[in-house]
Amino acid sequence: MVNITKEKLEIDNELKKQIEFICSFCNTTPTIINGNIRKINKTNLNYIEPHRIIIKGITFLAFNYSNEIFVENLFKNIKLSDLENYIKQIS
Repeated sequence: MVNITKEKLEIDNELKKQIEFICSFCNTTPTIINGNIRKINKTNLNYIEPHRIIIKGITFLAFNYSNEIFVENLFKNIKLSDLENYIKQIS
């Protein structure tokens, strides 16, 4: 039987501050949901679930210590510095 262990992964304070700072310029409030680490017991397999940031109904995915943020899925990414322009285009 496969046992999966789930551990909470806290968002990095620096990343959280950057996202909240960018959203303050866009007059919006982000909803941040912390990611998880899922480990399959007795193996070396791990899955890091990204943090979910919901801004104006769009889900962004972010990893700690990364300069990129993903839009809706892991195929479309933008730089964290371009997030403000992306949010303004949504409006």
